[in-house]
Amino acid sequence: MSTATETQAPPSSATLPVVLAAQFVTPMAIAGTAIALPLISRDLGSNPTALQWVVNGFNIAFALTTLLWGAVSDRIGHRRTFGIGTALVVVGSVGSVVAPALIVLDLARVIAGVGAAAILTGSTALLSSAYEGARRTKAFAIFGTVNGLGLALGPTISGLLIAVVDWRGVFVVHAVILAAAGLGTRLLPAAEPGTAEHGPILDLGLLRNREFLAMCLVPVAGSIGFVTLLTYLPSALSGITDLSPGTSGLLMLAMTIPVFIAPVAIGHLVTRFPALTIGRVVYLSLAALILGNIGVLALDEGRSVLWIVVPMVLLGLGFGLPIGLVDGHALSVVPPERGGTAAGVLNFFRIGSEAVFVAGYAIVLSAVVGRQLSGAAAHDTAAGQFGHPDVYRTAFTTTVGVLIALLVALTLAIIVVRRQARPEGVTS
Repeated sequence: MSTATETQAPPSSATLPVVLAAQFVTPMAIAGTAIALPLISRDLGSNPTALQWVVNGFNIAFALTTLLWGAVSDRIGHRRTFGIGTALVVVGSVGSVVAPALIVLDLARVIAGVGAAAILTGSTALLSSAYEGARRTKAFAIFGTVNGLGLALGPTISGLLIAVVDWRGVFVVHAVILAAAGLGTRLLPAAEPGTAEHGPILDLGLLRNREFLAMCLVPVAGSIGFVTLLTYLPSALSGITDLSPGTSGLLMLAMTIPVFIAPVAIGHLVTRFPALTIGRVVYLSLAALILGNIGVLALDEGRSVLWIVVPMVLLGLGFGLPIGLVDGHALSVVPPERGGTAAGVLNFFRIGSEAVFVAGYAIVLSAVVGRQLSGAAAHDTAAGQFGHPDVYRTAFTTTVGVLIALLVALTLAIIVVRRQARPEGVTS
């Protein structure tokens, strides 16, 4: 089998800033759009299916096209893939700004999701080919930090933008950042795709490695226990306590600050204390996710939102502790020559599970609301508009209860799978 080769000039000093500027918007769009749903529903209508697709359209398009862009990028070049991605997100963001109806907004978010997948694919491939050795390690460390910041600060930034401008201002900022990154595409290393026989887009044979499978399941737990609430907790704060988007965004810092503090702290601790193994970090993070989800059930109209601050911190720790460690460990237990494919499988689990469970959360919550209310009242309440806090709280409690059950089941599955891997030399 021949291998693909690329010839390119050394990266310019603009390579990392251009890539990071574009990549920051993707996780921010995943986490920050839902906070605008109550206001979007007032302007464009509260049809529950159409409203859910403002979030789900982006997430599902992002998840489904990530693997496709990986194959396309090897054929058309990574810089071209990145440029196409920025153009698509700009088009989708502009379409979101001017959307006169929910169906148009949904279509615009799908376009943006397809573009975001191209940006992620092009970004990682560009950094991998542009840097070597310690510079590559540093570049990916910064890349991971920016992704974490975009995901963690998405609700806060979006909430502040909504408070200062309105919900369309969120997409204006997306368009401006991506337009600037798109103009900088010509500064990225130019690489010509080589001719090669390409393997399967998704090689599920890697999952026969039990330790690798267990590490792939860890980000799924993060999707269930953290990303769903990161996306929809602001709506719950609005629907149950009538908290404004700006105040909700600030409160979300309790949940998001640990996401970019925990990885650095746990990295130092793992290095210093050999007894703190990857497995123990994973189990600690899973426990934090379960306890955090149990704790947010304290959210109630007649109770201060401060009751859920500690649970929100636990959620952030549960998501943040294994970031980076899981990726590195997952790739270390597969053959080096299959590292790229393994990374694709791991990211497919991560991004795909985010799309599935964020969509599932909205479906369950809307269904429970629909059992108690009908017509416009049901649609408005499910969208997070204040008016029936008791109904929203019942739906929220039911939905989070489902998340807790899924987390417990997945935790047990990870424990069982890792025990099966131990005879192959895996330590706990």
